[in-house]
Amino acid sequence: MNKVILMGRLTRDPEVRYSQGQNGDQMAIARYTLAVDRRFARRNGGDNQQTADFISCVAFGRQGEFAEKYLKQGTKIAITGRIQTGSYTNKEGQKVYTTEVVVEEQEFAESKNASDGSTGGYQPQTAPAPQDASAEGFMPIPDSIEEDLPFK
Repeated sequence: MNKVILMGRLTRDPEVRYSQGQNGDQMAIARYTLAVDRRFARRNGGDNQQTADFISCVAFGRQGEFAEKYLKQGTKIAITGRIQTGSYTNKEGQKVYTTEVVVEEQEFAESKNASDGSTGGYQPQTAPAPQDASAEGFMPIPDSIEEDLPFK
């Protein structure tokens, strides 16, 4: 089985190009690099350090169009896909080996507000304590509604 699940941030905006599909229609091909955190402990007993792996990703068709339209540098996404290896000969005649993730699914891993660094969105707030509350935090139930309660 060849299945990859990654979560990280784009190191740059996706590079998108279009190629001719089998039916003569255009197909989007988006390439981007995902910085995926890697945590490890130092051997000498120090603090945990954090570094990142930089994973090359390629998305075809609709996934490529999605990347072009919605993804940009710094966006945190989660992807699933498969690892693909290949090779080519460069201009100097040397063989170069490649490894990349072919993206099958991609989705945002944080809200737009969080990725923009703004503080918008849902912010839970504590309700002010009612004036009539006792030291235990309970309020007396008015006699007028006591008979409507489902419990007694």
